[in-house]
Amino acid sequence: MKPLSKCLAIVSFILPGLVAAEDQVLTVATWGGAYEESQRAAYFEPFTEQTGIEVRTVVYNGGLQVLREQLASGEVEWDVIDMIQSDASAACEEGLLESISPAILAPAPDGTPPEEDFMAGAIDPCFITQIVFSTVIAYDDRAFPGVKPRTVADFFDLETFPGKRALRRAPVGMLEWALLSLSVPREQLYDLLSTRRGLELAFRRLDEIRDDIVWWTGGAESVELLTSGKVAMATGYNGRFFDAQVNEGAPISVIWDGQLIGFNSWAVPRGTDQMAIAEQFIGFATRTENMAAQANRISYGPARHSARQHIGLHVETRVPMRPHMPTAPEHMANAVIRDHRWYSQTVRLREQWFREWLERNDEDSPPRREPGE
Repeated sequence: MKPLSKCLAIVSFILPGLVAAEDQVLTVATWGGAYEESQRAAYFEPFTEQTGIEVRTVVYNGGLQVLREQLASGEVEWDVIDMIQSDASAACEEGLLESISPAILAPAPDGTPPEEDFMAGAIDPCFITQIVFSTVIAYDDRAFPGVKPRTVADFFDLETFPGKRALRRAPVGMLEWALLSLSVPREQLYDLLSTRRGLELAFRRLDEIRDDIVWWTGGAESVELLTSGKVAMATGYNGRFFDAQVNEGAPISVIWDGQLIGFNSWAVPRGTDQMAIAEQFIGFATRTENMAAQANRISYGPARHSARQHIGLHVETRVPMRPHMPTAPEHMANAVIRDHRWYSQTVRLREQWFREWLERNDEDSPPRREPGE
């Protein structure tokens, strides 16, 4: 970035009315689909309108591998990444992210300091957590005209609820659900998954449905598999299912039992030459009014208390948004809070177990790796 561009970026943050150089581009890695559209309306377009800086997006489906490869090559292509908090925490520990100054965060409209307005743990030296989302199970209403599935255990019950199952091709969520379906208490999940016995139990449970699994990698793909009738049940992000169900009228229903509560965070990859603009954007996107604007377009809860107070009706359909939020009281009774520390500390272990499980034959025994190896 040229020195003049840096000055313009900094001054435009202080004086929002100043337009930055027209040829400046900020590259944001995010998740596509309805989620990205909500970001475009709430963050990207208003940011460009205010600063003159174009926001270009690239599709990102989670994990650290692409970021590792960019840093290894010396060519960092992204300036800001919308990361699941556990990935951001792991990336921070690996030294893959820049430090972010908390001074970029604006206070709430009533003057409440950001450190009091954001949820606990949201402001980290390497990332700023922005939304609360959940990974849930949904089903095709047409596949089950009689008795409807209602629990995580029903996802594994092919006899009562036959049909293909769509699962994300990554060891995320599936392990918790496998143990929940075996009646393991929520509060014991991560302790058990920290042992070889727990991992073996989870993968053996997955063995029971592996012939009926259809894999997905992107959030939009999960919804398409379900709405097209290619699968009877699917895991996916609650906001994607909301968009299909409420905005598109798709005949699907969400099972809130065992929803896996997660958090998404803004992070900056180490080596970007646009650090000033990246921080300018994160400061803009985490303002109360902008976070509320996204929440009124897609059912993900903002990480600021002040923004939650402004959640109302969907901007187009006028559907009340609060009942569709993962944090609605009626949805939290059997929710599982993703242990982001466990996730960040078990990245390579989970990937190795999952890879070996995919490669082995059904009659083989589960991979034999001690947690922590």
